[in-house]
Amino acid sequence: MREFIDPIARLVNQFSKLPGVGQKTAQRYAYKILDMSPAQVKEFAETLVATKETVHFCAVCGNFTEKERCKICDDALRDHSVICVVKDAKDILAIEKINEYKGVYHVLGGLLNPIENVGPNDLHIKSLMTRLDGTVKEVIIATNPTVEGEATAMYLARLIKPLGVKVTRPAQGVSAGSELEYTDNATLTQALENRKEI
Repeated sequence: MREFIDPIARLVNQFSKLPGVGQKTAQRYAYKILDMSPAQVKEFAETLVATKETVHFCAVCGNFTEKERCKICDDALRDHSVICVVKDAKDILAIEKINEYKGVYHVLGGLLNPIENVGPNDLHIKSLMTRLDGTVKEVIIATNPTVEGEATAMYLARLIKPLGVKVTRPAQGVSAGSELEYTDNATLTQALENRKEI
């Protein structure tokens, strides 16, 4: 006997595609959907579709936005002479939560990884280099402290330093092998405050 009827099985399968959602959690989500009213389910589905259709990447930094440029890039009070380079747009939220960093960002869209055939041309490195027009004083490379993150940081440092731009890396308050988005606020604050030049 099959565990679920087809519609529920398909729903469980869709939820299980989300990161961190195992089979049991996917089942709970599916049953929660079945407990919701038709109006609630419709609103939930419409929100998913609307978010996917309206949210895209900032033309300048690669952050999530509904407009051409994100709020951070458009903020005249931010220090545009300091760019913090991160792997993904979701890493920006982790840094913004500490409420200490006042510069702007640049999203690479991944990390160098020869095993998975991810090279420099697969990342947003050219657009970063274009931003280094003489007004940028410092680039903070805040990639995860993994083998790929460190390799990407060293590659970027070799490209940027000859331009006379200071290149720094968050201090090792962030443990090796960890993901930036899951780092607690105090550790992330300390890491950014004690960043070191590379």
